[in-house]
Amino acid sequence: MLGPILSQRFKAYAADLKGSVIQLFTTAVPFIALLVVMGALSHHLFWLTLLLALPAAGLLVRLFIIQHDCGHGSYFRSRVANDMLGRVLSVLTLTPYGSWRQDHAVHHASMGNLDRRGRGDVETWTVTEYLRSPPLKKLLYRLFRNPLVMVGLGAPINFIVLQRLPLRHAFRDPNLRRSILWLNLVLAVVFGLAVAAFGILPIVATYLPVMLIASWIGNWLFYVQHQFDSTHWERDGAWNFHVAAVSGSSYFKLPAILQWFSGNVGLHHVHHLCSRVPNYRLQACVDAAPELNGVARCVSLRESLSCWRLALWDEERRCLVGFNDLTRRFPGPVQMPA
Repeated sequence: MLGPILSQRFKAYAADLKGSVIQLFTTAVPFIALLVVMGALSHHLFWLTLLLALPAAGLLVRLFIIQHDCGHGSYFRSRVANDMLGRVLSVLTLTPYGSWRQDHAVHHASMGNLDRRGRGDVETWTVTEYLRSPPLKKLLYRLFRNPLVMVGLGAPINFIVLQRLPLRHAFRDPNLRRSILWLNLVLAVVFGLAVAAFGILPIVATYLPVMLIASWIGNWLFYVQHQFDSTHWERDGAWNFHVAAVSGSSYFKLPAILQWFSGNVGLHHVHHLCSRVPNYRLQACVDAAPELNGVARCVSLRESLSCWRLALWDEERRCLVGFNDLTRRFPGPVQMPA
């Protein structure tokens, strides 16, 4: 099977200390420099502050990918170094490192498994589940899957508000709860000192637009990685990790500048095959595995826009479909058996 063979081969592309340090330096330094310039301009040239928020948001996304690699233990060979850097970066990304690391590990261990949905992924119903649901639940699901709600509102609310709260399993797990509450305390101290030193306007005018844009970009990237027409879902008994990694993760081909800002996260099929490969070596893995061409679903920037209409997994046709597809297939009221 192709998946296990490539997974073993990709382990040779482990973290390189020089590569990690250079990437961190070339990302964190310009990000902090942009924040300083934006803060200085916020009182008199707010339009320029907003303009600079776009590249700053791109750099914040790149920092989030570095934190993501730390959570996988792939950015440094030392677990202590990974955890230390991951926690430092969590102050910038507003994402609790320990809590997110565990949720993301669950995502990797269950991605594409229909019987293990609901943690670390985009909530996705099957066609049957949707048709059997009462009208109110259908309406709420349709609202949730609307990109204006999921991305426009949901992404900023998740990063800024919901990640401050130990909800559901995080409330029951003391380690996850501690991760969230400790970050909240650090954020209160860091941003409190910044407001005391520079005033609230420069801080809000600088970091809020950056965080908003970065959350929109991050949510869009995460969505396209698994929500595409020919993605892969299986019931628990038939689910296979390597098949799900290759068939259920997209090869999101971005222009070079966007691939740089997004930390190669579009090469997601390789990442799911071997999460111990740091982001800056994913392209080398793709180049070394031409047999992956034609196996993983390649999604272009333009095609990614059409992915937003997909919302339901059709178990019969084995593909993601949109709500309009159901209207064409079932033009009248449909009663599903209980």
